[in-house]
Amino acid sequence: MGSWQRWLRVGGLSLRGGGACVPLGGSRSVCGRQLSGAENETLEQRRTQIMSRGLPKQKPIEGVKQVIVVASGKGGVGKSTTAVNLALALSANDSSKEIGLLDVDVYGPSIPKMMNLKGNPELSQNNLMKPLLNYGIACMSMGFLVEETAPVVWRGLMVMSAVEKLLRQVL
Repeated sequence: MGSWQRWLRVGGLSLRGGGACVPLGGSRSVCGRQLSGAENETLEQRRTQIMSRGLPKQKPIEGVKQVIVVASGKGGVGKSTTAVNLALALSANDSSKEIGLLDVDVYGPSIPKMMNLKGNPELSQNNLMKPLLNYGIACMSMGFLVEETAPVVWRGLMVMSAVEKLLRQVL
């Protein structure tokens, strides 16, 4: 038996001869596309079990019809520049639509600088933040809530709480 025929276990997936294998639990796994009825049922049960663990529930953002997300796992690739250019282009293309820009970059918010905005958002009577406006675009950013020179050392739940506030507690 050649080395290419030996099993290689990598992160729960098994590879044998270039084909992917699906673990069924214990020491059993199924390779290729030849699943019997019982194995297919076991795979479906496993998938259902994993999916029922509590995926995040989708909550609509009140007053928002469409969302465009600009994201990347790497820094310095132009996410903020792209987001600002998209917002400005959408605003110029259809002036009847209200365009908003949300910057949830906790560690280096740059939208305030790119949109030439300074200051803190005002609070309404309902205790909701009013976004700052420039170029006809409503902007909310972590940069409005923290000092520009202050280091942000938030992790986990603090970050999620801040993002939730920016999403749900803004007019």
